[in-house]
Amino acid sequence: QVQLVESGGGLVQAGGSLSLSCAVSGRIFSSSAVGWFRQAPGKERECVAAIIWSGGTTYHTDSVRGRFTISRDNAKNTVHLQMNSVKPEDTAVYYCALDLDRIPGSVWRPRFPNEYDFWGQGTQVTVSS
Repeated sequence: QVQLVESGGGLVQAGGSLSLSCAVSGRIFSSSAVGWFRQAPGKERECVAAIIWSGGTTYHTDSVRGRFTISRDNAKNTVHLQMNSVKPEDTAVYYCALDLDRIPGSVWRPRFPNEYDFWGQGTQVTVSS
């Protein structure tokens, strides 16, 4: 049984930093990918960053590139999202998601929620101005 549990959300002032973690339990493959999505009220869910489990290939959406960094700790089956220089528009519920059965060598489409098979429960991030 695969489970994803997010932690690290909270309230932070604009310009500050926050680190989110996603603990993944259950079997995961080297070709699997983990993504961090966020959803603000009235907006669509968007992928802010993603990483392929082995090799560490990453994706960051334009609005967070240079501010957010995704990384993984294979030994602990954990994916981190380091959020620096946060802005009020970063306020959202943040979810991690697992694309478990990604075919090795296939075209990677990290931005699309339908690519992901399992989701965490979400953690609230609020950035005050």
